[in-house]
Amino acid sequence: MDYREAGVDIEAGRSFVEKIRQGVESTYRPEVLGGLGGFGGFFQLPSGYKEPVLVSGTDGVGTKLKIAQAINRHDTIGIDLVAMCVNDVLTSGAEPLFFLDYLATGKLNPQQLAEVVAGIVEGCRLSGCALLGGETAEMPGFYQLGEYDLAGFCVGIVEKSQILDGSQVKIGDVAIALASQGVHSNGFSLVRKIIETQGLDWDFRPDLLGGQSLGEVLLTPTRIYVKPVLEAIRTGIEIHGMAHITGGGLPENLPRCLKGGQSVQVYPNSWEILPIFRWLARVGEVNDRAMFDTFNMGIGFIVIVPRDRAEDTLNWFESKDIAAYRIGEVVEGTGEVLGLSY
Repeated sequence: MDYREAGVDIEAGRSFVEKIRQGVESTYRPEVLGGLGGFGGFFQLPSGYKEPVLVSGTDGVGTKLKIAQAINRHDTIGIDLVAMCVNDVLTSGAEPLFFLDYLATGKLNPQQLAEVVAGIVEGCRLSGCALLGGETAEMPGFYQLGEYDLAGFCVGIVEKSQILDGSQVKIGDVAIALASQGVHSNGFSLVRKIIETQGLDWDFRPDLLGGQSLGEVLLTPTRIYVKPVLEAIRTGIEIHGMAHITGGGLPENLPRCLKGGQSVQVYPNSWEILPIFRWLARVGEVNDRAMFDTFNMGIGFIVIVPRDRAEDTLNWFESKDIAAYRIGEVVEGTGEVLGLSY
């Protein structure tokens, strides 16, 4: 008996590495030392920092993976993986430097997983970070045939004096919301429950979605905000705080960029709630509170700026083809989001 008879195909693993090599190396920044295949990835810190601080983040994609596997489309899920990590790191003002992934499956399918990694590569390109390395685990008996799981790890860098930690946010500052591209990568357990309860499948095309299938709309990848936000900072737009709107929606994530004694008063109907959220609420009979507590509701990222820079900030992101909305302001409070239409 050998390893292959036990369910682990070493040759398939080698084939997979060769399939992804060119894409991985296309993400390398000048600071990357060495190449693919070592026991660790080497990255030299960029020059020009007086007090560089490293910022790390890790995340996964959750049960959105179930939809990708159900409809056999794997080319966007890797973008989600990168986005969930780099957008988090960005909230501190950090530039993502490098990314690593962990990919586990029951039986290695080189073509399927190469599509997954192609999405990770694209996510790294969109965020300007290097795909420094990763790990692929073939675990027979642990996952069903065709199933896989993903985790990602990102490291960024920021000048110590420029870290955004809530201390810069002031009463009267304005919350500018940057539009999401859809459901992103949170709330899919509820999404799947709604679809299952209604007896629908991923090919179903609700009128409200303009002819697109549920699978197409729900697999729209998480938007990566890194480059336009960092460019905004470098061009002189003053940002006091940032929030990535993920699990827990606005009520849980927006207060994380505030300091003590502050809340955000939200202006009702100040942004576009995407059709997919309206459809889920209606079909699933989900009340407003549960929708806002679960989904991003059309807002993927928020920047807090001084009142006199709000218009400049809106114009900046609109010039980058990202819909932006003035959705509220910082007020005295106890860390709440006030004014949501519950």
